[in-house]
Amino acid sequence: MLLGLVAAAFLLGSEAVANMARRHTSFGFGFLADRTNFEIPFRLISWEVGDLYARALLVCLLNTLLVSAVSILAATLLGLVVGIMRLSANFLVSRIALGFVELVRNTPILVQIFFWYLAVLETLPPPRQSIVLPFDMLLNIRGLYVPAFAGGATAAWVWPVALLLLAAIPALWLVTREGSRLGVKSLWLMVPAAAVFALGIDHVDYPSLKGFNVTGGVQVVPEFVALAAGLTIYAAAFIAEIVRAAILSVPKGQREAAVSLGLRPRQVLAKVILPQAMRVMVPPMTSQYLNIIKSSSLGAAVAYPELFQIFAGTVLQQTGREIETMVLLMGIFLAISLLASAFMNWFNRRVALVGR
Repeated sequence: MLLGLVAAAFLLGSEAVANMARRHTSFGFGFLADRTNFEIPFRLISWEVGDLYARALLVCLLNTLLVSAVSILAATLLGLVVGIMRLSANFLVSRIALGFVELVRNTPILVQIFFWYLAVLETLPPPRQSIVLPFDMLLNIRGLYVPAFAGGATAAWVWPVALLLLAAIPALWLVTREGSRLGVKSLWLMVPAAAVFALGIDHVDYPSLKGFNVTGGVQVVPEFVALAAGLTIYAAAFIAEIVRAAILSVPKGQREAAVSLGLRPRQVLAKVILPQAMRVMVPPMTSQYLNIIKSSSLGAAVAYPELFQIFAGTVLQQTGREIETMVLLMGIFLAISLLASAFMNWFNRRVALVGR
């Protein structure tokens, strides 16, 4: 099998080299140093038309990581709630959860993304009739506008210091035993991190309507909302079944023993059932997280500027580097998936029951 795979790869590589030679081109990633001529409407870092393709790759990578992280967190929380609802003694609650799971699991994820984008977000009012939400947020067909913290001259060095302090918390927690003194005391780093972060805030930029558009604040584009909602709800239905099965795998005597000690139902679930069910949840949850990361490429269907939409579309058409762009995309998604899988495997070893 291994020899067959190597032979197939060699034949495909030889054919690709021959085709590129006939087109008088060569394999290489030098095009990443060329200048672009397109706009990226949504980004986490600065971007201007004329920046390098390498920076476009970084912008799109951050967009992919953002929607993946938000969807993973939201799907985990929603799936946990729905999974617990499935086991509720209340008939109405359990049937609502069952209906949600069956409806979502049996409809394509792409259809759900289009539903949120076309049937929900496209029906919002225009900017001049924006819906005013609490904390001076504005909602319209162009997205959600939220207030933003604007930094002065000190933000260039103050905010990175705050991020380093926050990053030191999980680092100290990981290198020490869970619950150790050093690990617990590392949580106090949140106080100086918050103080340093506050020093970098010069003012709050609130969104406001000027003319026919909204200025100020941060715009959360509808494409991001539709993609995140579709990924979250679809994955939550599968996670809910994982949670339900994991809870049912805990021996019944554990619940009975906890009740006999006088624990309330909420305490039984949080302190006895879920910690033991976690050992069963983690392996299948890893597969769902990886599916979310890979399914983020469906953002191309609603023009969300993630890796696949920009590089397999705009960049590929402008540069003509089909093989290079596909190799880049495959390599990046492979690296992200392997890193996520490695973290989940490490976490699985931490929560696994060790036999003696």
